[in-house]
Amino acid sequence: MEKSQLEIACFNLDSVEIAQANGANRIELCVNMKEGGTTPGLSLVQAAREKAKIGLNVIIRPRGGDFVFTDAEFEVMKQNIIEYKKCNVDGFVFGNLNADGSVNIAQNTTLINLAYPLPCTFHRAFDVVSDVFKSLEDVINCGFKTILTSGQGKNVEEGIDVLIAVSQKANNRIIIMPGGGLRSSNIGLLKEKLGNTFFHSSAITDSGETASAVEVNALTAKL
Repeated sequence: MEKSQLEIACFNLDSVEIAQANGANRIELCVNMKEGGTTPGLSLVQAAREKAKIGLNVIIRPRGGDFVFTDAEFEVMKQNIIEYKKCNVDGFVFGNLNADGSVNIAQNTTLINLAYPLPCTFHRAFDVVSDVFKSLEDVINCGFKTILTSGQGKNVEEGIDVLIAVSQKANNRIIIMPGGGLRSSNIGLLKEKLGNTFFHSSAITDSGETASAVEVNALTAKL
């Protein structure tokens, strides 16, 4: 990647507008911040698509908690992708695991095939996989284009060593996008260690769920 880019996790339309106006390259649209982000409703997706001229990826996660989904939950995920593709979104974000912490290859492959030709990001389910390097290969083989991860740490700074190791192992076969506690105060360190890549932040600096225009601006300034 010639130049680093910025994805902002947006939990409402105000954040979509703020992200776009302050230099973000892409939006990850979701709701329920306290649950770590879940699937937004159709009306929010449609409204975000109307406002966003930049990239718009939609998270497909039927609930918070773990990433081991029942057959019924998996059916909902499939229907969400079919429905939201019609909204002209630019990609999807999901990650399904097995009970032992391995990547659920069958479910993820099915979802990627439904999303085709739109690119898919494997989200922070990667931070709870049982074997990072085996999971990296499984995610690549499923056909994901990006992995969003904190390096299995509470935040990107704590997970920096794993982020570096995974990035080296990936060897440009997939984008490793650091996210989780990423702020303008530490993005310089991450860029120094990982080089040019996509970076992910909510850019929320208060107790609410809306991105800070000042923080988005500060993040883009350090790309």
